Amino acid sequence: MGNCLEHVVESNSEEEKTNFSGGNVNVITNNESWNEKIAEANEAGKIVVANFSASWCGPCRQITPLYTELSEKYPQLVFLTIDVDELAELCSTWDVRGTPTFFFLKNGQQVDKVVGANKIALEKKIIAFIEPKS
Repeated sequence: MGNCLEHVVESNSEEEKTNFSGGNVNVITNNESWNEKIAEANEAGKIVVANFSASWCGPCRQITPLYTELSEKYPQLVFLTIDVDELAELCSTWDVRGTPTFFFLKNGQQVDKVVGANKIALEKKIIAFIEPKS
């Protein structure tokens, strides 16, 4: 478990970059695609899991395969990934202070979150959202 708070050194090394796409993960590259995916999820009554990550962040790279696997296992949720370096303004809007940060959204509003690459906490929260409430 860990998180990256700040990235000071710029790197163009492809070795350090993480491929966030895969499974049922939608990579958000601009505000328009963010708004579109949130609107689609709202219309379908789905919970959104928004992963604010960075390609240079070690913990982000470690949890990406699990996040991808969870997106395939739980298609009843909408999985998004946002690169904090590409959409800094959106990250600021959501007050992202460390990466990875996972927000759980219902009707566009935050209902929960996980900060850091805590695999157990992430999967537990996802399961809690898909299990029927008694």
